[in-house]
Amino acid sequence: MGWDLLVAKSDLRRAEIRETEPAPLAEGDVRLAIESFALTANNITYAVFGEAMKYWDFFPAPEGFGRVPVWGHARVEESAHPEIAVGQRFYGYWPMSTHLTVQAKVGKTGFTDVSPHRQPLALVYNQYQAVGDEEPLEAYRALLQPLFMTSFLIEDQLDEAGFHGAAQVILSSASSKTAIALAALLKRRWAVKVVGLTSPRNKAFVEGLGFYDQVVLYDDIASAPIVGSAAFVDFAGDSAVLAAVHNRFADDLKASILVGGTHWEVPRVQAALPGPRPAFFFAPDRIAKRRQDWPGGAFEQRYGAAWAPFVADAPRWLTVTGGQGAEAIRAAYLEQLEGRTAPDVGLVLRP
Repeated sequence: MGWDLLVAKSDLRRAEIRETEPAPLAEGDVRLAIESFALTANNITYAVFGEAMKYWDFFPAPEGFGRVPVWGHARVEESAHPEIAVGQRFYGYWPMSTHLTVQAKVGKTGFTDVSPHRQPLALVYNQYQAVGDEEPLEAYRALLQPLFMTSFLIEDQLDEAGFHGAAQVILSSASSKTAIALAALLKRRWAVKVVGLTSPRNKAFVEGLGFYDQVVLYDDIASAPIVGSAAFVDFAGDSAVLAAVHNRFADDLKASILVGGTHWEVPRVQAALPGPRPAFFFAPDRIAKRRQDWPGGAFEQRYGAAWAPFVADAPRWLTVTGGQGAEAIRAAYLEQLEGRTAPDVGLVLRP
């Protein structure tokens, strides 16, 4: 017997635990017991954009409900696949549940879930990486690696575009882990000034990271001394913040990139704004492009060279904490939904 955490698509605050009964495995099926997963603002973005970006489609749920995707580790509990053994561990994309049954197609570094309902969806989310026993930085991988991949791709896209000729890159929701990763990558390159937008309660934390050249409160966007042209990367998804940045810079805003929705309850209806039209960033499309541009494992090499120093530094500013069991996970989800999780804390939960 296991359970799923189900979230009402029409009301993200309605979260229910429902028990599940495992079905018999068909040939090629593998049932994995989910050991642990990270919970971050990124997962709330998956829920907010569940319909628009098809995040709800990965893990089917009863009518009107969805299973929020998370990143973490699982161990094979039962296998009807000749190349996958009970006890093997994998890192990848899971539901907030105790178990997931997949139709596995084995590859060089793990397997791909080739279940029919997942075939129209982005391949990167269907791939699972074989891993060994638990390692010291494993929790940080679950917390940061999916976010870091997005940041790596945004930074690469900005660099390819010559930062659109901007003197600085401005990041909203500067305390979010995806923004922190992008700021770290930009700081390392030293090509542009890095400006973070945040709330009063997170200002000291953001300044202490050492990745931002300037930290500005949301209420001060119109008056802050930010000199020169800018590119805006929006992790907040807040119409008021978006409008404030566009109105402040107007034609001096060279690019406006929408990534996340940490301010998920703010209406996204947006009147015509001065400056460039905001464009949504979808990481899987960029991955597909760069895998073609950089063949022969070059993508993985470049990514690994950027990831290694970032994750090694993570314990300096991020403390891992956790919880176990259905009710603890439900409570943690609701806390994250309300934005009450401290930015210097990373949640790794065990079903």
